[in-house]
Amino acid sequence: MSSLGGTHKALKPPPGGQVSRLVLLCLVLFSPFLAAGRLTAKSLVQEQVQEQEQANTVEAAPLFKKAFKHIEPHQIGELFGLPVYNSQVAQLVALFLMLLIFLNLRAALAKEAAGGSMGRFSRIFSGFVLFIRDEMVHPVLGDEDTKRFLPYFLFVFFFIVIQNLLGLIPGPPGIVEYGFVGVTATSSIFVTGALALTTFAFMLGSGMKAQGVVAFWKNLVPPGVPPWLVPLMFLVEIIGLLVKPFALMIRLFANMLAGHLVLISFITLIVLFGKMMGNMAWFVAPAPIGLAVFIMIIEGFIALLQAYIFTYLSILFVGMCRHPEH
Repeated sequence: MSSLGGTHKALKPPPGGQVSRLVLLCLVLFSPFLAAGRLTAKSLVQEQVQEQEQANTVEAAPLFKKAFKHIEPHQIGELFGLPVYNSQVAQLVALFLMLLIFLNLRAALAKEAAGGSMGRFSRIFSGFVLFIRDEMVHPVLGDEDTKRFLPYFLFVFFFIVIQNLLGLIPGPPGIVEYGFVGVTATSSIFVTGALALTTFAFMLGSGMKAQGVVAFWKNLVPPGVPPWLVPLMFLVEIIGLLVKPFALMIRLFANMLAGHLVLISFITLIVLFGKMMGNMAWFVAPAPIGLAVFIMIIEGFIALLQAYIFTYLSILFVGMCRHPEH
């Protein structure tokens, strides 16, 4: 019995083995929960990283949105119960400046006719007037129509030029948002659409007056077209009449809007780098500043070019309506 008892005692596992087995059993039982907890912690860390990245990304959105705010027309007040927009103020300023320019030019021409001399400012604008008359209007419309329609085309050219240049004048944020400084009215499709609609009405009105109402619509189809093709050609010509002012509207609007978007984007990058990099932004600021200055120079050239294109195409379209044989 003693030997059996001894054998029985020898077969008992040591206390350490029971503890290890218990630990192993606990690990097996709780390992799914530990894994789930680890995945949860990992996912939380990833979510925090993603939220931080999104916060850094979204931080740029308000800056650009605020910078682009003055480009789109927005209400700045009311007058007699009617809303007043910043683009309307810019147009009124352009009209006032045109009035001053032409009154000064008229006085300078009268002074020169009396034997005096014109100032430098008057000579510059008289040169523009002579260029529009001799190089743009007269070759297309001829002597009689040039005298009749030159004032309108002078108005269109200078009205667009001054509005384009007003958008290049920098100013404090309050003036930019609630006044005319830094506001390019021609970057609004409503303004360019109104100008194009005026040209379209001028095309139809002057064309029907010169040819007659019936003859104007009849002459849209060139002579010698087979009778079965006349309806199709008439439809094509009607579409062509509508496309002409639409092209004027889109070209001026798109060019002025795109130029200001690029210019403001480069300037806003400086502010964005300052928020992201702190004092280190001084090392990257020269690149956006240089690009902004370059775009500003191009914008000054485009301001004149787009006014020239809009005016010259308007002259061509009016000439086509008044003289279909050409």
